[in-house]
Amino acid sequence: MQAAPVRAHALPSVTTALRAVESLLLSGGQRTARRNAWTAVLEDRRRAKDRVEAEYVLDAVADHRS
Repeated sequence: MQAAPVRAHALPSVTTALRAVESLLLSGGQRTARRNAWTAVLEDRRRAKDRVEAEYVLDAVADHRS
């Protein structure tokens, strides 16, 4: 029984495949706008997480002083 052949290069990742499809479907400006929008979403999520953590710390300090 022979072993399966080894591929000389890795299969493209899902991200790479999606970017290839994106480049076929969207013009450059639309692609940039979509990426900028997604970056803004991620930044909003990060800020929301930071706000929750800050509120937790402030509540802990307030409880400690009581």
